[in-house]
Amino acid sequence: MRIVLDTNVFISGVFFSGPPFHILKAWRDRKIQIALSEEILQEYQQDGETLTARHPGVHLGSVLGLLSVEAGLFFSPDLPNPVCEDRTDDKFLACALAARARIVVSGDRHLLKVNDYRGIEVIRPQEFVHRYLKGQS
Repeated sequence: MRIVLDTNVFISGVFFSGPPFHILKAWRDRKIQIALSEEILQEYQQDGETLTARHPGVHLGSVLGLLSVEAGLFFSPDLPNPVCEDRTDDKFLACALAARARIVVSGDRHLLKVNDYRGIEVIRPQEFVHRYLKGQS
């Protein structure tokens, strides 16, 4: 299963525990695939650098390095028309379309409002873990 992770889910998974951590663990264990665009990868890095300063024990660079090699990197052109209230969130839907991913995992209210855009389901991390990862070890 190929999914797209909103930045808040990725960052939470790297720096904290809970459902986002379990999603990244499932990716690490090759139970799911993560789709990325260059724009998303850059946002992961920018947002992660802020937390890295506060959490020196976390090695964001190694996670990003692994992600850039192991995750699917897709060219995702801009959507023809804005979809989300926060237009910067459109990149996650564009990546899902380019990667033919059917799920975007997000806690962002703007993305959650556009659930089922062109067949893409936008769900919260806890729901993703419950529906797709529960029972996997």
